[in-house]
Amino acid sequence: MGSGYRLETGMKMLRKALKNRKGATAIEYGLIAALIAVAAITAMSGLGTQLNTTFTNITTKLANPNG
Repeated sequence: MGSGYRLETGMKMLRKALKNRKGATAIEYGLIAALIAVAAITAMSGLGTQLNTTFTNITTKLANPNG
C-alpha cells in the first residue's frame, strides 16, 4: 500500500466525481432559482411600498378634493 495505491485510488475518485455531474448541476440550478426568488421578493416589496403610497395619496385627494 504505497503511494501508487493512493494515487490510483485518488484518480478513481476524481474520475467518479467528474462523471457524476448531475448532482452538482441540480445544486447550481437550485442556487440560481433561490437567487431569482430573492431578487423577485425584493423588487415586489419595493413595488408594494410604492403602490401603497400611491393609493394613500389617491385616497387623501378623493376624501378632500379641494385640499
